[in-house]
Amino acid sequence: MTRVTDTSSASRGHGLRRDIDLLEALASDEAQTAGGLGVVRLACLVGREKTQVSRALKALAAEGIVERDPDTLEYRLGWRLFSLVARTSESRLVRVAEPLMHALSADLEETSHLCVLSDQEVLTLLSVSGHSFRVHGWEGRGVPAWQTSAGRVLLADATPDELYVRFGTTGDMPVPELWGLIQEARKQGYARVSEEFEEGLVGVSAPVRDFRGRVVAALNVSAPKNRLGGRLDEAGRTTARAAARVSALLGWEPRRAQPARTGPT
Repeated sequence: MTRVTDTSSASRGHGLRRDIDLLEALASDEAQTAGGLGVVRLACLVGREKTQVSRALKALAAEGIVERDPDTLEYRLGWRLFSLVARTSESRLVRVAEPLMHALSADLEETSHLCVLSDQEVLTLLSVSGHSFRVHGWEGRGVPAWQTSAGRVLLADATPDELYVRFGTTGDMPVPELWGLIQEARKQGYARVSEEFEEGLVGVSAPVRDFRGRVVAALNVSAPKNRLGGRLDEAGRTTARAAARVSALLGWEPRRAQPARTGPT
């Protein structure tokens, strides 16, 4: 009886491993670039029979783990998988980022912030100083995204049309100007501002990416201009290195360049 149970468990484990192989293939650069992969290509990538792969994909699709495009009949990662990840991503983000933020703040001797995008504002999830304690003054507080370095890196994945939808009617920041600032930040790996949000205040921010390569947060360092103003680029590069380490812990592997985007006319 024990032998039968062990065999059954081993079989289920082997089946799970084969399903994970399929999910990893659907998360590959090839699949992400193409927008999905067909059964034949997936069978080739995982080294299995086409009929076996087809049955496994149908079972995964029935649970929402993968989904099939009705036009191309190709498979991609599904809504349920992303939903499971999303439920834990914010708490994991804070947990992963906090020790690196302490190191960043100690290195620059300034307070660092972990920020996310909320509609037209940048929301601070966590603030820490270089003295091993959390600073609560900014946590939960929102500021206009277009005025901050954090907002410019958080909007790195946005298209011009998305920027118009989000900001086009505010009149506070012309979208073409904002687009230019976002592209500048993308090019140098960090954004910088000097007294644009508040007189006498400067700051730098760098993007944090998840396992898909999407910007999910920004690491920010802000300080009075008389302390940080003369070393903004140094601080920007240091912050970018810290953000890259957080991204790596979230599963991001920068194996290929980010696709170029078309600017507004």
